Amino acid sequence: MRNGFLGSALVLVAVAFSAVLLAQTAKPSGAVTSIPNLSGTWNRGIGRSAAGIFDDDAGGVPFLGFTKQEPPLQSAAMQTYQANRKGITDPRLKGRDDSDPINSCFPPGPTRIFTIPRPFEIRQTADVVYILSEMDHWVRRIHMNEREHPDGYPSTWMGHSIGKYEGNTLVVDTAAINETTWIDTLGHPHSDALHLVERIRRPTHDTLEIEVTFEDPKAYKKPWTGKKVYQLQPVNFELKEDVICEEYRKAGLRKDGFEFIKP
Repeated sequence: MRNGFLGSALVLVAVAFSAVLLAQTAKPSGAVTSIPNLSGTWNRGIGRSAAGIFDDDAGGVPFLGFTKQEPPLQSAAMQTYQANRKGITDPRLKGRDDSDPINSCFPPGPTRIFTIPRPFEIRQTADVVYILSEMDHWVRRIHMNEREHPDGYPSTWMGHSIGKYEGNTLVVDTAAINETTWIDTLGHPHSDALHLVERIRRPTHDTLEIEVTFEDPKAYKKPWTGKKVYQLQPVNFELKEDVICEEYRKAGLRKDGFEFIKP
């Protein structure tokens, strides 16, 4: 009787162990494999214009906007944009330093940070997708378990982002963005009504594409779309420490000699 009981117990243990082993080695379900792998460290393809997929010009100068066609600005926003670029004739150059919010130590915002030639890292979890930027250690949190933005959410520098997967693409909806930021490094402004839809995908193993649709009826006549492309960095690539205005903000001075912009 005792031997029979032990034998039954051993059989149950063997069955349980086999089930665990099968669960660990079985092919993932369709629900899991349908989530695209976007994780990795990404950077602009500066100096790789020969590859034909990056948005820099032939001389390797990084393009600091999202589209080389001028977005359809409303008249008041156009005046702001022209003031941000007064005296600057080269379309490849950034906006004026004395108008640039970053030069007054304000954060770059969720889209301009993609036009600055600095690397960023994407890390995916079930509940949140993190975008970790080298620039000033900024972190964006894309909430994957929410379908709507919370009522009364305050205006923030990176806005509130919710996401969902559509095939091989992460679709991100962002609102509640502080209007102090620029859309890009060229100096395009926006209002507190800015609404973003980003489509992030990996067309090849080494390439990340971010297409952004901008909707802001206060600043633009109609929605418009732009795109940025990035290159996968080696596995041992490390984001460096970067702090905006660390030294001259403490001293109350800007390195370019201009006064700080009032918020």
